Amino acid sequence: MGFGKKKVSYFYDEDVGNYHYGPQHPMKPHRVRMAHNLVVNYNLHEKMNIITPVRATINDMTRCHTDEYIDFLHRVTPDTMEKFQPHQLKFNVGDDCPVFDGLYEFCSISAGGSIGAAQELNSGNAEIAINWAGGLHHAKKREASGFCYVNDIALAALELLKYHQRVLYIDIDVHHGDGVEEFFYTTDRVMTCSFHKFGEYFPGTGHIKDTGIGVGKNYAVNVPLRDGINDESYESVFKPVVSHIMQWFRPEAVILQCGTDSLAGDRLGCFNLSMRGHASCVRFLKSFKVPLICVGGGGYTVRNVARVWTYETGILNDEELDENLPYNDYLQYYGPDYKLNVLPNNMENHNSRQYLDATIAEIIENLRSLAFAPSVQMQPRPQDFTFEKREEQKVATEETMDERV
Repeated sequence: MGFGKKKVSYFYDEDVGNYHYGPQHPMKPHRVRMAHNLVVNYNLHEKMNIITPVRATINDMTRCHTDEYIDFLHRVTPDTMEKFQPHQLKFNVGDDCPVFDGLYEFCSISAGGSIGAAQELNSGNAEIAINWAGGLHHAKKREASGFCYVNDIALAALELLKYHQRVLYIDIDVHHGDGVEEFFYTTDRVMTCSFHKFGEYFPGTGHIKDTGIGVGKNYAVNVPLRDGINDESYESVFKPVVSHIMQWFRPEAVILQCGTDSLAGDRLGCFNLSMRGHASCVRFLKSFKVPLICVGGGGYTVRNVARVWTYETGILNDEELDENLPYNDYLQYYGPDYKLNVLPNNMENHNSRQYLDATIAEIIENLRSLAFAPSVQMQPRPQDFTFEKREEQKVATEETMDERV
């Protein structure tokens, strides 16, 4: 596959920072705008293909989600909420996943970026694609969950499967990647691997013995971790587990969810990773030279989210960034040190060496039972979404929706 001069494609919609979950809500889409502003001020945009995503249509989203659920997201607004009260309960929309102005557009930007990232890999336009507005890994087929409404990752994986026999999904968010795992729990073509806090913690899933069912048996990998894990302990688990997966499963494309709530000092997190510890996962995946998509995810201390995603954008472009932050529109957020760094704190690490070694051993034993990397019989490939095709679909579906209303 011949790659052009710029091997990284980066998806960003300048409207993404305008959406607001609500004043008390920890999820702030503004963090994506902050990260982008730092990326530009480090001149990283000059090294990448900067792409405004084609926003996902209703037809795109219903490849993973039910028609009824996406129809609800498309029609509900803060003004019409009363009318949709029974639906809100049914689709788990309320406190954690509120109805806010532009909810559907926000979902279409996030999902459109991840689908577009997959298309960049499929076409050979890029070796690496980035969508920091994506990574909403809790969204389920017919309901919202954990601040996530549309599962952009599952949509990207389906798009990749058109050209790649095996796709690997890795999740370094502090929360279990339950939505993505659920979508692919019964297949051997997508392996999911989640490193997460386990035990009395949202979403409550991700036990080491949850490994998939049927054809998908042993193609779901769960790495349950305890409070306070630091860089050294995390790396000691991440590298051997991922190395074995790469060796046994031999993915043709990888999606890495880079949720930053696993960092020290996150508002909702309980891990103790530094910026460099978190980014070492990105660096390690990149070293395999397999087509790679990096998406965002959790992260609730916005100044640190922006720092880490910028630093990781640098790594993906083979650039080591200056520790002193350049002037940018949000400089006041980064005081008092104004450094590109997130340091660990003195939190106790509850992950003993014995516990981590036993976890690694059990996971590797499960992987050994994979006889070989699965392949797929020749069959007609689903049609690609071209820009024109998706625009036609968008107009058609919106006309249908208008008729329904």
